[in-house]
Order: sequence, then structure tokens, then C-alpha cells
Amino acid sequence: MTKIERESINFKLPKTLTNALRVKAHELNTTATDLVIQGLNHVLSEAYDSTTSTESSIETRLDQLETQLNYLESRIDMRVEPSVDDSSKQRLEALEQKLEAMALRLAQTEGALALLGSRQQTSPRRQAFTYHPPQVKLQPYNRENLAKRLGIDVATLERSLQTLSPKDFDSWCRSKDPGSMAWHLNTSDGLYHPVTVRSLIFEGKKN
Repeated sequence: MTKIERESINFKLPKTLTNALRVKAHELNTTATDLVIQGLNHVLSEAYDSTTSTESSIETRLDQLETQLNYLESRIDMRVEPSVDDSSKQRLEALEQKLEAMALRLAQTEGALALLGSRQQTSPRRQAFTYHPPQVKLQPYNRENLAKRLGIDVATLERSLQTLSPKDFDSWCRSKDPGSMAWHLNTSDGLYHPVTVRSLIFEGKKN
């Protein structure tokens, strides 16, 4: 990603405003500097070229999303231990699902930015950038968590598993999954595992 060149400027703020700025930055999981930049961009928006202002806002937002993803990943790494109890496993699964949802939203944001970029190619000062969201490995889900992901209840999930053929169940899952992912029930552990492209090819050869 293209980095914005920054210059250090010393200025004094009222103490109350400084404290409020730090508290707000902590709530948004960002830095006080980024909040000041956003405020200046808002105040000076009429003085800047519209294309330059748009790119600065986009890059600032992407930096914030990257920071949030890195924070979630660090929280997951800190919670992974050789042995954990059931409550710790549930908290870990919740964090993994939040990280996965964040990656999906980031991918959608990338698509929207690409569309915005195609509309602004007429500007000679526009600098192209490419952002690749981190790849998140899907973890097996129990029936309650998978039902929530698909936006259905547990009874509907189990009924579809029993009445549909494996191929039709895969297609049914893909039609409801936010990432168009198919799921397969592993009878050995009772969890639903994501069906990868490699798995589909292997099953096709067996048949």
C-alpha cells in the first residue's frame, strides 16, 4: 500500500482536548495522530483536490482496518495454550469468527474501492494501490455456530442435512454462506468442516 509522507509539527492543545483525544483513540483502537489527520482532512476538504482527499481518506480507513485485524490476530495468538478449558475454547471460537467476519467485510471494502478507483482514472495525480486482505483459515463449526453463520436455526440445518444428498447439501450451504463456502459434517468429531476446492476434486475422483 502507498504510504503517506508525514512531517512532524509541534503544537499545543488544551489539556481537556488532549485527554478527550486519547480516550477517543483508545475506543476506536487507533492513534491520536490518525484522529487529528481525519479532523484536518474534514476541515480542509474544500481546500484540497477532491481526488487527493478521497485517496487519503481511503488509505486512512484501510490502515485502521489493518490495525484492527492485527489486534484480533494478536488476541487469538495470546489465547492459544497447550490445554484450555471449554469456556476458553468458546471464547477462542468467538474471536476466530469475529476475525473471519472482519476479513469478509474487508474484502467487500476492497471491491468497493476498486470500483471507486475505476471511476477516478481520469485524474492524472491519482496513484494506484492494491490491498490484499489477510487469508483467514476457516475453523470447524459446531451446529449452533454454523446455523448462525448461515442465518438459519439448528432444526433447519439438521433437516437439510438429512433430506438432501451430499452434493445438494453443499450447494445449499454455498447459497446461504456469506463466503459461498460448502460445509461437510465429520462424524468422528461431530463438527462441520469447510469444503475446500481440493476436497471437491478428491471426492470427484473417488466417485
